[in-house]
Amino acid sequence: MSVFLHLNRQKKSNMQNDTSLSKEADIYGRNVSPYFNLADKQEKYKADKLYKRLRRKVGHAIGDYGMIEENDKIIVAMSGGKDSYALLDMLLSLKRSAPIPFTLIPVHVDPGFPNAPTYLLEEHLKKVGLEYIIEKYPIYDLCKEKIPAGQPYCPLCSRLRRGKIYGIAREIGANKIALGHHKDDVLATFFLNLFYSGIIKSMPPILRTDKDDLTVIRPLVYCRERDLKTLAKLKQYPLLPKGLCGWGEDQQRANMAKMIREWDKTNPKRADIAFKALGNVIPSHLYDKNLFDFSNISDGPKVK
Repeated sequence: MSVFLHLNRQKKSNMQNDTSLSKEADIYGRNVSPYFNLADKQEKYKADKLYKRLRRKVGHAIGDYGMIEENDKIIVAMSGGKDSYALLDMLLSLKRSAPIPFTLIPVHVDPGFPNAPTYLLEEHLKKVGLEYIIEKYPIYDLCKEKIPAGQPYCPLCSRLRRGKIYGIAREIGANKIALGHHKDDVLATFFLNLFYSGIIKSMPPILRTDKDDLTVIRPLVYCRERDLKTLAKLKQYPLLPKGLCGWGEDQQRANMAKMIREWDKTNPKRADIAFKALGNVIPSHLYDKNLFDFSNISDGPKVK
């Protein structure tokens, strides 16, 4: 049973240093709020309010879906983007006050992109103070070798990265992998599948791998991308540049993200309502015969 649902209600006086952390990691986790990066009193208050809101949402997501359990050994997948930095910060902060022990191991797979300043990420991980893994894997070279000219590398690159992280997890005995997908990613994936594949499907908050030996968790699924962008600016994360492979963002996914951002301008509640719908499915009012037995409706369950 997960214990994170009410984690943020703990009194500050009950929060003690996590003795399983190094001194550096404990200090970093204690001062993870962007409050400590600012001088102006009003800006400090606004920044800390944002941090606490994100932390609360992460705690609720973990609790709602039972993402973290006692003695879990969790790889935190670090791409060098804003979401992975925020994910690590939130999990480390929650670890310090969690009533159960679990281990966090940041892992970055270096794909060998030309001129990639991976040292920026490594310098940050050294400051965090957790044991980390940065492993080189020739993903860029493999993509150039296997993908025909003019076609994007993204699908193969993603599969190779994921496979390598799974391999590292098995090698070090980790049982879970935390990914930095947020609410906007979930919605974009849902609409991509809806519009282009004819499938009602998105990113689940938690899933088992095909070999049934690892669990993938997405603790940021309740967080909006706009809040994570603001946090990244306040924290001044050393972001690795995008597009070093020569390909920009996947255009279809970029279009979905743009659509969601437009909603925020014209109907600010629409994205949250759409996300809520993913957890309120009524199979009898859809068309999947595998989920509802329409042919025997007179003898079976009533239509809701």
